[in-house]
Amino acid sequence: MGSTGDDHGTGISPSNPALSQGSRQMLDLVNRLRSTGVQTDIDIPQIAVIGSQSAGKSSLVESISGITLPRAAGTCTRCPTECSLSHSNSPWQCVVSLRFITNERGQTLGEARNELFGPTITDKAEVEGRIRRAQRAILNPTMPRSDFLDGVDEDVANPELSFSTNCVILEISGPDMADLSFCDLPGLIASVSSSRGNANDISLVESLVTSYIKKPSCIILLTVACETDFENQGTQTLAKRYDPEGKRTIGVLTKPDRIPTGEEVNWLPFIRNEREPLENNWYCVKQPSSSDLKQKLTWKDARRREDEFFSMTAPWSELDAVYQKYLRTANLVERLSSVLSELIIKRLPQIQEELEKAIAEARLALNSLRKEPSNDPLNEIVTLLHTFTNDVAKHVEGVPHKSGLLQAIRPAQERFRRGIRVTAPKFRPYERAYVGHRHLPKPKFLTNEEEDDDDEGSDIEDTKGFLEEAPAEAEEAPPSFLRQATAVNVASGTRSAHSDDDDDDDDSTDRNQGAIICIDEVLELAQNARTRELPGNYPFVVQELYIKEFINKWHLPSQALVTKVHTLVMKHCKKIVTKHFNHFGQGALEQRVKAVIQKHVNECLQRAEERIDWQLKLEERPFTLNSHYFSDYKDKFFAYYKGSRRKDAEGGLMKLIDEFNNPRPVEIRPMPSNFTRGYVKEPRYVEDRFEEVGPTGVGKVLAGLAEMGLKQMKAEDIPKLLPPDKMEPALHIMSDVRAYFQVAYKRFSDNICLAIDFELVRGVERNLLTALYATLGINGPDGARICKELAQESPHLADRRADLKGKLQRLLSASSELLLVSV
Repeated sequence: MGSTGDDHGTGISPSNPALSQGSRQMLDLVNRLRSTGVQTDIDIPQIAVIGSQSAGKSSLVESISGITLPRAAGTCTRCPTECSLSHSNSPWQCVVSLRFITNERGQTLGEARNELFGPTITDKAEVEGRIRRAQRAILNPTMPRSDFLDGVDEDVANPELSFSTNCVILEISGPDMADLSFCDLPGLIASVSSSRGNANDISLVESLVTSYIKKPSCIILLTVACETDFENQGTQTLAKRYDPEGKRTIGVLTKPDRIPTGEEVNWLPFIRNEREPLENNWYCVKQPSSSDLKQKLTWKDARRREDEFFSMTAPWSELDAVYQKYLRTANLVERLSSVLSELIIKRLPQIQEELEKAIAEARLALNSLRKEPSNDPLNEIVTLLHTFTNDVAKHVEGVPHKSGLLQAIRPAQERFRRGIRVTAPKFRPYERAYVGHRHLPKPKFLTNEEEDDDDEGSDIEDTKGFLEEAPAEAEEAPPSFLRQATAVNVASGTRSAHSDDDDDDDDSTDRNQGAIICIDEVLELAQNARTRELPGNYPFVVQELYIKEFINKWHLPSQALVTKVHTLVMKHCKKIVTKHFNHFGQGALEQRVKAVIQKHVNECLQRAEERIDWQLKLEERPFTLNSHYFSDYKDKFFAYYKGSRRKDAEGGLMKLIDEFNNPRPVEIRPMPSNFTRGYVKEPRYVEDRFEEVGPTGVGKVLAGLAEMGLKQMKAEDIPKLLPPDKMEPALHIMSDVRAYFQVAYKRFSDNICLAIDFELVRGVERNLLTALYATLGINGPDGARICKELAQESPHLADRRADLKGKLQRLLSASSELLLVSV
């Protein structure tokens, strides 16, 4: 529609007094909001122009916007065209841009991408050609935009797409423009041509139209051509599906001049809102015909001819005055502006809430990304490394929290101590024949210092789980006592006390408690080990043999402890690495630091294992300067073993001695009536004292000894008069070994824990920063390049950050626009 120059079509003037200043302000607001691009994030009120193919949509858009759209045979609009009209005191101008919401493969983009398409247009005659070129660029997304902007103005022979959801954006402003925003959508089609298009185009166009009109803030401008039966136009069915009550649909009847003669009355019920009623009514407009367009009819002449048609053509001219306001384009534009501004005012509080929510989500998403690379990656990485090593030092020194490293290690240390504790020799002061029939009570002198531990191995179940954590290569047990004893006795030409004949006895014992060593076996081994010793003397090799036996068992729990601590240290260090480097770059620095940490901790483990081996070698030869501690335990164990043995062998005598020393009190009973002088009096409880008449049992023995001149003898001295115990040399050996175990195992437990702490736990801190610098190479000549590569983030992440920043900027800009409006 139009010629060239200023008379080439002008939009509907906004200077209608019916539009209040507040409404015009709302229309201006929505244009400014859309200019921020926030419509990709928030449902902004908008008018969508829909209709069937050739329903007159393009002519209607031209009349409203004052521009000329591309025209061709068949389908004209092949992608959405969004028009943003705004009144301005500045000269008329039009900015054309492309908005891509899908990529060249049709996949939805994370964020819409807007591209400016050419310079600002100031001559209306250039708009049609620019829109035509823009549509070609949209339909051929893989080709350079410049090919269409600067190339020959002709259609592509085989376009990549026949329709597209990506759209052309027109931002038009000028002194004669209305404040209005709308989108011209492709017309619904019933069939596709064989030369252009494909079978999917029908559903694609319907899906495209649906994506707009289903939004609650979309005003549906439904165009219906009067030259075709209403029932045959599918657009109204689609509009009714998403707006069944007709609250946001405005109907427009086009081409009234092409209604067959006599059928005009069939369309009047729409204008009177009697047929297919809509809340905002039906309108009727008349646009230039094809011949008018060929004659370059100006916009003013077109509006004049429209006025003449409705004023002079029946039955339109005969409508009551109340319905005349639903005729002509100017009335339609006025109503569109009013409805749009009212919808904006209604939606404004909701838009504000949605903006605040979207801003919060965008900031959260932006903060969840890895830290953005700095302009000085070398300094940043150096700072990170120093902060990291300081944090490692703090944790190996100890942090007051239940999840701390030392807190995690402590249970393993306690289980290790128990694992060493249960390797104590299981000596029994009775012969093998009495196994299962006699019981050795707990030594009371160990109760306080060993807690619930005892000589029976009460913690073996807890220690068993600890030993199972040892690495597979450490599971081979050290040589058993049986093999050692056999080797000693073979060397001395004697028979082992642990011969094959005794294996069945050993196997019958509780294996969870270790091998029980009975006193007769100890004595037999001692006798077989004698070489040139005087009678009654036994070589120290017997004690040494038993000592080596339990020391050889210390390797497995030690290896289990150092392995467990190594696992805990490595796990803790990797957590600290993740804490400090997780959000840096693409993760390369984090992985390289973890590799350095793993190598460094493994070296610390190797040094700790060397310390453990050294400690075990030290313990191979029995030695202690703590003679008082050793002697005290030796005396206690000798008394413990001897007392238990005496109680078993002389149980009756010991009971009598105990009853003698602790007589049982009796109640006072009256004298029997038949009391005679010959009645032997029993002990009586009289005034808190005992009274006896005539010695009996132990008392007689003590009385007889007193007559012999041994007046200082006490009841507990009576067993000394019995023949000596032939097993007493074995008791001394057992006491020596058991006392030395108490000295050695506590010393060894402490030393192993200290060695692991020094080499493996605190050892992680030592030279860690040096190892990081040396391995990463950031102090070398290529340090700057290496740091830049480590700080570089992935293109995908960079694009994501840019998209989120752009989205946040759009949202903040839109929020700022809303703050400037006073409703």
